[in-house]
Formats: sequence, C-alpha cells, structure tokens
Amino acid sequence: MNIGLPKEVKDNEYRVGLVPAGIHALAQDGHTVWVEKGAGEGSGFQDAEYAAAGAKLVDTPDQVFERSQMVVKVKEPVEQEYPRLHEGLIVFSYLHLAPLPDLTQVLLDRKVAGVAYETIRDRSGNIPLLTPMSEIAGRMSVLVGAYYLQKPRGGRGVLLGGVPGVRPSLVSIIGGGTVGINAAKMAMGLGAQVRILDIDLDRLRHLDDLFFGKVETELSNAYTIAEAVAQAELVVGGVLVIGENAPKLVTRNMLSSMHPGAVIVDVAVDQGGCVETTRPTSHSDPVYTVDGVVHYCVTNMPGAMPRTSTIALTNATLPYVRKIAALGLKSAIADNPLLKDGVNVYEGQVTFPGVATSQNRPYVDLAEML
Repeated sequence: MNIGLPKEVKDNEYRVGLVPAGIHALAQDGHTVWVEKGAGEGSGFQDAEYAAAGAKLVDTPDQVFERSQMVVKVKEPVEQEYPRLHEGLIVFSYLHLAPLPDLTQVLLDRKVAGVAYETIRDRSGNIPLLTPMSEIAGRMSVLVGAYYLQKPRGGRGVLLGGVPGVRPSLVSIIGGGTVGINAAKMAMGLGAQVRILDIDLDRLRHLDDLFFGKVETELSNAYTIAEAVAQAELVVGGVLVIGENAPKLVTRNMLSSMHPGAVIVDVAVDQGGCVETTRPTSHSDPVYTVDGVVHYCVTNMPGAMPRTSTIALTNATLPYVRKIAALGLKSAIADNPLLKDGVNVYEGQVTFPGVATSQNRPYVDLAEML
C-alpha cells in the first residue's frame, strides 16, 4: 500500500503521525511511505532519519495525498487540507467529528474513509488509541491550570500546593477516566487537595483504592458538580462519551459561584466540551475569561509536548496501521471486527452512531456496506 505522512498544519501542532521506527516497520512489510519533508521536525525527528528508515521524501503535502491510499495523521484535516482529500482515501487520525459538521460533510462528499483513533475499542472495551493522549492531556491540565492561576496570567494568585500555614488549593476533576486519573496524579504530586466526580460508583471505588483514600470521591450529579465547581480553584473537565458531543455539565450559572480568577481546563473540548461556556482555543491564543473565570480550551493540548506525544501515539497506532496496510480496510475489519467502530464515515455515509446522533444525520451500519 502507498501510505502518506504529511506535516500537521493545525495551529501549533508539532506532533507527527509516525516516528522513523514506524516507517521502517512499514517499509519492511513491503509498503511505500511518502513523507513530506519537515513532517517530523517539530517532534525532533529529522528528514534524514525518515529516509534512512525507508521513507520516500517529497516536497509538498499535495504530493503526499495524491500518491497515497492511506494518510496517517495526528489531527483531523483542516480547511486548507480539504482539497487534497480524494475518493477512496483512508484518513487514519483523530477526527472528533461530532462537533465538526463541516468536516463531516467534506468527508462524505469526497467519499473518504475516515477511521478515527478515538472510537476504536479493544476487547476489554478500552480506547487504546485515545488513551496515551488522554494520559498526556490529563497531566498537562494541572500544569497549565497551575500556570494560569498566577495573577499575571489572569488567575486568582494561588499556589496549588499552598505552603505551611496556607491551605492547599482544591482541584475538582469531573470524570474519573484516563484524563481524570492522570490529572489527579499531577495535582496530588503538587500538593493540592483533589476531588473527583463520576457517575459510576464502581469507578469511584476503584479510584478510592487507587489513591489509597487520599482523594475525595463524589457521585456526579448537578448538585455535587455545582458544589465542587464553587469550591475549586481549578476545575478539570475530563468527561467522554465516545464519538458523541460531551454533555454540558458545568453551566454558565455555576460560574457566578466560582472564585474570581479560578481556572477551568476543559479537556473534553475536542468533543465540544463539558462546560457550557467552552469554545475551542489554540496554543497561540489559549485562554479567555467568562464571568471572571479563566478558560483554557485548547483542542490539541498534547501538541505542546510533541516528542513524548508522538512516540506514545505511534506505540499505540502502528499495529493498526500495519494491519490496514497489509489487508486493506475491508479485510482488516474482517480480521479484527473491533476496528469497525473506528470507521466514522465510509463511501459517503455516516457509519458511527454517535456522529449521526450529534449531527442529526442518517446512520448506516458499516456491516451492511462491506
């Protein structure tokens, strides 16, 4: 198969879809990998490394897309990439289509097969290709939250861990999944008080055991969320409904109860955000303030840590890339039916229920099309 690796063009996105070791594995499998020059530089991987691994270097992204049957990316195609999408192309990437109806329409019109990292499950029901970025984003959420709590950055002017004689700050984390666990680890490491809210009592029991009872756990509902938000200096939104828009759990009214200069980091922004006042931001313009509360809602948080993120991502995605390249998408799904959930759009149809529901579009079961 001809596989393409373009340079990412989203604002301050320094990750790349494959490391040189991944290119080497694909070349050894007999595939041709077209790599745009400079694609890996943001992550610290030079063109010479890709060439030595067996890549075919090209000058432009147009050359990558036009020569490829499958393009491996990190983030969803943005507007300047739309003209490069051609019928039959497989785009293997984070897509987060639910809040992106315009991109969904382009993929449908051009009959692109959109395979989304974030909706592929494994046999345990986990989301193996989303997990590494959720780990990074969860850890980053506390770091950036602590940064924007500084007074010169618009924050309340508090240190998360406090000092002797000054109480630690409270970090309220909504959602006890991968993001929430990793945010809690970082917040505890900085000496903060930590409260985690989740709708699953078994998950709360797991968290209580995981952290030896050193974090507060509460069942998530409108009342407990309002209380946790009002008391916190930092709120981390880590809610995920796979492939669908995140529910708006923190309302605009709740902001009025928060401390002036408190910070919200909505990691769920890729799926529309779990805070009513969330709107997507970028690394070049990451924050805005609503009712005195600082909002950090960057849609590609791990892009700021590209070396770590790229290696972690390739570790997870490469086996799937090799499987699709070796068998083709249809046969790869037949070999591993769990891959079916990753296909969000196919031959002009929406094939993932969450995307169809979020955008009020018709849904077609992929099994009927294969």
